Amino acid sequence: MEVEKMKAVVYDEPFAVSVEEVDDPSIQHPNDVIVRVTSTAICGSDLHMYEGRTAAESGIVFGHENMGLIEEVGSGVTSLTVGDRVVMPFNVACGFCKNCLAEYTGFCLTVNPGFAGGAYGYVAMGPYKGGQAERLRVPYADFNCLKLPPGEQFETDFVLLADIFPTGYHGCELAQVSPGESVAVYGAGPVGLMAAYSALLRGAAKVFSVDRVPERLAKAEEIGAIPIDFTKGDPAEQIREQTGGEGTDKGVDAVGYQAQAHGGGPDHEEPAIVLNSLVQTVRPTGMLGIPGLYVPSDPGGPDENAKHGQLLVSIGKMFEKGQRMGTGQCNVKRYNRQLRDLIIAGRAKPSFVVSHELPLEQAPMAYQKFDKRIEGFTKVVLHPVAA
Repeated sequence: MEVEKMKAVVYDEPFAVSVEEVDDPSIQHPNDVIVRVTSTAICGSDLHMYEGRTAAESGIVFGHENMGLIEEVGSGVTSLTVGDRVVMPFNVACGFCKNCLAEYTGFCLTVNPGFAGGAYGYVAMGPYKGGQAERLRVPYADFNCLKLPPGEQFETDFVLLADIFPTGYHGCELAQVSPGESVAVYGAGPVGLMAAYSALLRGAAKVFSVDRVPERLAKAEEIGAIPIDFTKGDPAEQIREQTGGEGTDKGVDAVGYQAQAHGGGPDHEEPAIVLNSLVQTVRPTGMLGIPGLYVPSDPGGPDENAKHGQLLVSIGKMFEKGQRMGTGQCNVKRYNRQLRDLIIAGRAKPSFVVSHELPLEQAPMAYQKFDKRIEGFTKVVLHPVAA
């Protein structure tokens, strides 16, 4: 019997992806569903693989920010039916292991044996193909699918529930951002903008957004954050000047290990610069949330230590200031239902970060421009098939 084919975004080599025909997914377990993908976003963490900064091999299908309509339902699925509109967390999780029961779904102990956590279309995160494709197999579907209102309303808002809206919110949760506080968010890419937006939703009185890209800083200012351009001087010093010399109550790292040196050119990386800047930025006894990605292995690291995920961090100053830090990827299911309801109620509209909506066939061009941060490519949503 001939296997059906579908179009998907496939990694070829560093700085090259293509749209190719691959095998259609099929039900492999009674708890699976097959989703016809209507929207799938390109994530900044996809760029780590795209740039050859991970162990990703050619042939991997990208895409962990996915939503669509259920086309096929396994015999063991009880809460979902064909035609349901759903969005899936980027975390693949079982729902019953020790970590899932404690709401740490980003660290599921079942779906990726030998490793805590699984995801769609990502290196070392299990055998789950990505959703930058026409269809997607979703395992443990009752647990992993979040139902959405039928129709096409809020499409570009809802797709952001798969990753960046919950991840930005998670950064604030890790830092325990509370009403009336001041917050510094390093990075004004999609996750950084979501972190700044989430801090404002949580009632922060003053939010600083640190970046070097004018379009990103302008977008941060539009939502009510205070833009800080790190090319115009030490960002920690700029922020202290605007907080009476004290620094902020809380800080969020939405950049990760491919951070740009504040005093160097755009291609000069300094992996620990954001962590160390946050230590300087946040006041004594303040808290740091680190949703930005750090990895144990970086083939393109600027030095041998960085290549093995070992960074020089100012732990002495951090200890002296009595600061606390929370780290780790987002447990999307802890937040996605509540954030969905904020969208439906008109209290949140995260799609302000979406710069382009394109058909799947234009993914190679979109990756190239998003990676170069040119022509306003800040967040791209691909539409493999019509809703």
